[in-house]
Amino acid sequence: MRTLLITGPGGTGRTTLAAATALKAARQGTRTLLLGTDRDDTLGAVLGVRTGPAPTTVEPGLTAWRPDAAQSFRETLAALQDRAASALDLLGASRLETEELTPLPGADDLALLRALREAALAEAHDLLVVDLPPAPRALALLAAPEELRRSLRRLLPPERQAARALRPVLGRLAGVPMPTEALYEAAARWDLELAATEAVLADRNTTVRLVAEPGPAGADAVLVTTLGLALRGLRTDLLVANRVLPEDVPADSRFGGLLAQQRKTLEGWRETHDVHAVAHLGRDPRGTDDLTALDVPGVDPAASPVEWPVTDRLAGDGVLVWHIPLPGAVREQLDLVRRGDELVVAAGPFRRTLPLPSALRRCSVDGAALRDGTLAVRFAPDPGQWPRER
Repeated sequence: MRTLLITGPGGTGRTTLAAATALKAARQGTRTLLLGTDRDDTLGAVLGVRTGPAPTTVEPGLTAWRPDAAQSFRETLAALQDRAASALDLLGASRLETEELTPLPGADDLALLRALREAALAEAHDLLVVDLPPAPRALALLAAPEELRRSLRRLLPPERQAARALRPVLGRLAGVPMPTEALYEAAARWDLELAATEAVLADRNTTVRLVAEPGPAGADAVLVTTLGLALRGLRTDLLVANRVLPEDVPADSRFGGLLAQQRKTLEGWRETHDVHAVAHLGRDPRGTDDLTALDVPGVDPAASPVEWPVTDRLAGDGVLVWHIPLPGAVREQLDLVRRGDELVVAAGPFRRTLPLPSALRRCSVDGAALRDGTLAVRFAPDPGQWPRER
């Protein structure tokens, strides 16, 4: 399945263009599922039909689905109470009724990740279009599966789970309580679910499409968002410039200054992105007729993989170089820390812990440079670990 994630600054018509893109694909014969993320039915308002927890057929070939985060939270907590029933009874704790449960902060994001995984793994559709939240929240959401898995593995390393069968003996010998079997099972289940979501995001058929309104604020937001996506290794296929004014707007009209700002921003964007401009309709699009009138781009059948190559310069310079694309990064806002077999990269407001390629784990960091939007990290072989030539 092809997965298209659509995000951008808030208030730029992100939901509208996601709906228009899904509608266009469906009318071209692609079985399309449109996944909404807002609690309010903004997606339904754009499509002209109500959407909700039950998948809704908008028209042949197009289905819209807006998961209920509150219901998902209640079901998850109810299942947790069922699994912990014996412990709750032992403690004399009373069970919470599902009707009295209120979703905790972050429940929406967890529900969306689960829905994304389920929708991407289903076989009923050929294309999944996801109307992600605004860019700052979307970036945190897309980072969650990897970061949660990493934290989970630090707390309960898989190699230590080999001692599960010896847990009762170790508990008696050590004189301290040991993790219960249920904890290991829960950790394994969470790791499996997070890995499935991470695989969807890392799949070569998953891409991100940015939507922004050309102007100074939009330019700043696109710059930051592009950097955050690049650090996560996510593919961006297009930057859609929305609500572009027509070129025949008189320069002395009240929209003349806005048109000049849009032109300047579009020129800058075209130097760094594949840009598709969508004209302003002069009104807020509502219903499938308005969505059809929007000249949205189609969806390519395949995506180019993101490459972070390691260059062998041992013969000439005695180093290996790892190239990490970071468009929009500023040298003064970059930071690198080597920690074991990982490299912690901080770029602007973003941070990611990267596992080193196998060849680089036997090397030490020898320096780094940022040129033309690519971070080149040099690694010198560690004589104590590097194979010796005979």
